[in-house]
Amino acid sequence: MTTSHAAGETAGHADTPIKGAVLRPAELPATDRGGGAKTIPLVTRKVGSQQMLNGMTIIPPGAVIPLHTHNCEESVMVIEGRGVVELDGIDHEVDTFDTTWVPANVPHRFRNTSGESPLRIFWTYVSADATRTLVATGETRSGPEGASLLARIGR
Repeated sequence: MTTSHAAGETAGHADTPIKGAVLRPAELPATDRGGGAKTIPLVTRKVGSQQMLNGMTIIPPGAVIPLHTHNCEESVMVIEGRGVVELDGIDHEVDTFDTTWVPANVPHRFRNTSGESPLRIFWTYVSADATRTLVATGETRSGPEGASLLARIGR
């Protein structure tokens, strides 16, 4: 992971001020979410974040992220492609730069409706301690590790 900190400062030390980080998704590991979808966590506690969590998910043509909820608010921006977001049982078509706001505990999922192009989304949680709960099973995981939970449940 490529991050930038001032000399002598490291993430993870509560009493050491962090000056920030530059994160390059192409250089970071991706987590399999199942069905070919990949998530790249960006701003996390690992880089020093205390109050937010964000990252990108790439959803291949025809793939669907399983229906899930979070314990906090989430905003998702489509940064490439087109698809459908299901929010609390209602489908909404989304296109590049469309942005969602999802209140805590509202079931939602993204579907890539394209047969040719990936759907790339950038997500942000208002809590570094965000959890993801799958509607189908009730299983809950914390933070970016919740992506592996979605991979296990399948499409």
